[in-house]
Amino acid sequence: MAATVYLIPSLLHEEGMRSIPSYITDIVKQCTVLFVENERTTRRYLKKLDREIVIDNYEWFTMTNDDPNMDSFRKKIKEEKTIGIISEAGCPGIADPGQQLVEVAQELNIEVKPLVGPNSILLALMASGMNGQQFRFTGYLPIKNPERNNAIKELESESAKKNCTQIFIETPYRNNQLMEALLSVCQSSTKICIAVDLTGEKEFIKTRSVADWKRNKPYIHKRPAIFLLIAIN
Repeated sequence: MAATVYLIPSLLHEEGMRSIPSYITDIVKQCTVLFVENERTTRRYLKKLDREIVIDNYEWFTMTNDDPNMDSFRKKIKEEKTIGIISEAGCPGIADPGQQLVEVAQELNIEVKPLVGPNSILLALMASGMNGQQFRFTGYLPIKNPERNNAIKELESESAKKNCTQIFIETPYRNNQLMEALLSVCQSSTKICIAVDLTGEKEFIKTRSVADWKRNKPYIHKRPAIFLLIAIN
């Protein structure tokens, strides 16, 4: 049989097991090779799926943006293995190194099967009330000024011109700094959505204008978050 590549969703939050469809466990058991961002957390995740899964029966390979382990991936495809790709959080191929492996699989005409699971970009957009017809995911903004402030201005300007929702993320320990930058740079009427701890027990998703956020600033230090912005003309 030819190789098959499964894109296996993982948890956005430790408390979010209800967001993982039950059939994912059966697919994981079919795989013999796993390419993952973090082997330790993935092992823990598999045990949450089913304590009967024998972790050491899998061949494990780690992937990073700088080194997605392409040679090993090609080798396992040639060996006609059933391969699972698991991101550190959410869906493989979306803002993670799994995308580079999927690109290789497509070039080699290998069957790629994306599986349903939690994705912070879509969940936040769904709950934001912002434009779901036109949106753009930017990833991380620059850390330092003036680059960060300039990037925010450009996102706001593009949003105003195209009626486009802008979506971006930050390392959790810099959330508050990013929020301060948004409130200082953006127009008072611009709307910002903050989606924190998605799928967790303390999930928080609120959309407010910059003016409203200034009156009630959130404290989201070290909490997994995703930010959305839309300019109001």
